[in-house]
Amino acid sequence: MKIELLSPAGNMESLIAAIEAGCDAVYLGGTLFGARAFANNFNDEELIEAIKYAHMYGVKVYVTTNIIIYEHEVNNFLKYIDFLHKNNVDAIIVQDLGMLDLVHKTFPNLEVHASTQMHIHNLDGVIMAKKLGVKRVVLARETPIEVIKEIKNNVEMDLEIFAHGALCVSYSGQCLFSSLIGSRSGNRGSCVGSCRLPYKIVDEFNNKLNNGDYPLSMKDLNTLEYIGELIEAGVTSLKIEGRMKSPEYVYTVTKLYREAIDSYYKNKKVIIKEEELNNLKRIFNREFTKGYLFNENINNIINDKRPNHQGINIGKVLEYNHPFIKVKLYDKVHINDGLRIITEDEDYGLILNEFYINKKLVKEANKEDIIEVKVNKKIKPNSKVLLTKDSILVNEINKTIKQKQRKVKINSEVILELNKPIKIILDDTVNIVEVTGPLVEASITNPTKKDIIKEKIMKLGDTIYEIDKLNIKIDDNVFVPLKIFNELRHKALELLTEKRLYKSNYLKKEYTIEVPNFEVKKEKSVLVANYNDTCNNYDIIYSETPSDNAIQKIPKIINNYNDYDINKEYLVGELGAFNKLKNVSCDYSFNVTNSYTVALLHSLGAKRITLSYELNKKQIENIIEAYHNRYKKHPSLEVLISGNREVMSLKTNLNKIYKKDNLYLIDKFNNKYKIRSINDITYIYDYKMLKDEENYYDIGINILRENKELSINNKNMYKM
Repeated sequence: MKIELLSPAGNMESLIAAIEAGCDAVYLGGTLFGARAFANNFNDEELIEAIKYAHMYGVKVYVTTNIIIYEHEVNNFLKYIDFLHKNNVDAIIVQDLGMLDLVHKTFPNLEVHASTQMHIHNLDGVIMAKKLGVKRVVLARETPIEVIKEIKNNVEMDLEIFAHGALCVSYSGQCLFSSLIGSRSGNRGSCVGSCRLPYKIVDEFNNKLNNGDYPLSMKDLNTLEYIGELIEAGVTSLKIEGRMKSPEYVYTVTKLYREAIDSYYKNKKVIIKEEELNNLKRIFNREFTKGYLFNENINNIINDKRPNHQGINIGKVLEYNHPFIKVKLYDKVHINDGLRIITEDEDYGLILNEFYINKKLVKEANKEDIIEVKVNKKIKPNSKVLLTKDSILVNEINKTIKQKQRKVKINSEVILELNKPIKIILDDTVNIVEVTGPLVEASITNPTKKDIIKEKIMKLGDTIYEIDKLNIKIDDNVFVPLKIFNELRHKALELLTEKRLYKSNYLKKEYTIEVPNFEVKKEKSVLVANYNDTCNNYDIIYSETPSDNAIQKIPKIINNYNDYDINKEYLVGELGAFNKLKNVSCDYSFNVTNSYTVALLHSLGAKRITLSYELNKKQIENIIEAYHNRYKKHPSLEVLISGNREVMSLKTNLNKIYKKDNLYLIDKFNNKYKIRSINDITYIYDYKMLKDEENYYDIGINILRENKELSINNKNMYKM
């Protein structure tokens, strides 16, 4: 089966653009529960329209419900899923483990995809997702092609990977930077884009080590050259990022990947025109990388110079003569184009509302021309000039989209047999419809000719259909009034459209789950890097290194569990652990924010569950109360009350890159975040030390935890 091309749709205009460019499926969000809260998104009426429009063209629709869900939202969440299912959505994309379980059990016929926010990045995680009813896993962007092949060879599961667009520097679902620092949660769809801001990386003496100002800003992923490898690896779907992007961007990227996929299937190689690659850069790029997917070096993944659209290099400043600059052009520019001039202090952007050649006002200029442009700041000679908006290209793309040239190819058969009903059959390779008319009569003077029938059947007007193959079976000397062909053709197309607007197999069942009952306790736990005697003041000890006196914490980013003893107890951080280990407790990285997730993890065997850092006391109380009311049992829950909290997890070793034991990230407010690398994964910690003095025992929490893994008594654990 051909690999799926999955495109983003932030609004109806982008959905139409994606379909016109040749996508096989779109993903989009409603006004609720999606991970792009600041996209235009679709209200309920628009969702219904979008699903119908896409299905007409044979395009699937996946709706994003990929955020963590709070207890008070669950009923509305379930009503929303019910609405989507009844209106024939092809699948929903989910982050929250509890909602995955609730939806799968309540609506067993609704296809569920595990979002990349679910942090699935290994074979064991995919196996567990399958056990929980997931039809497709959207793998973490950090998952390399070798692991993808391993997964595909060992488990029957649809795999979706990001093929193009913006990259998060942190593992998705594991970034709390925006939430803890800016009170806008990436796990709730409102990420502030903390990784795109300027930072200094310094050593213990505050010496700046990074060259650029944006050490966490990633280049854009671009896998066009590697489409063949992804197809041969067995990937099910190639996803283009971009629900916040323009329709022109969606069209351009989708069209390029459509051509790349089709050319590989046809020629066993990817053939892309240089002009189209150039257009891609003009529409949007932060420079390109093949990403962790193809094991790109970190230096080729980060663009530390600037976090925004790079456009293309269009010229350089020759001189400044207040209030004008002279620019030597390397390519064409037009009126209304957007430029960015790279200066020493900050970039300067402008729209070419007017510009001059030899003091004459012009609307376009060519390569080698020298233009004069008015600016409102002093610009140094030799400053680079970028084209960030090509107005002609944008207009051409929008014109193409509006023409709606995409057609659904169908086959038709017309049968005219004497004294039998007229028969017209339409076939779109999936659906077949047949209509019949009056009896075919013998012709006395004017027999109906084959070429006239062909003309009538092929005349589909402004419908979305196009006849690919037409077969006409006609007896000699028969007659059919021509208006009959028009009526039957119209009726057949209506029937075919009805079939294309397929109905989902809606089914709703009662949610059930078996959970254990735990004692009510008042315990204290601690997390350390290495066990030491001071830990004996605690009831439960978690250690990052093996110890007979402590429960070992297993990294939340892991390839396999072969090195761990199935009989020992561990603190685990990702779903795959449940496929191999039997005696586990769950760390904060499961993003537990509702009683359904608590129930699922306990049903899988979790002894203790650390709740999300993003919850307040009232929300925690709501979880426990709902758990008691629904299951009539007590959960074993843990809350972090003091210590350092991770805000990011990066697939790189910053200590190794900067060759320093002690590193810190410093923001523009001079806040200092500890950087720590373990086994080539870097963890960044909140600059604020948590000190929560709430009494959580009184609402039913069993364990209060202190994090001391960064204690001065603990050794550095990164590997140089």
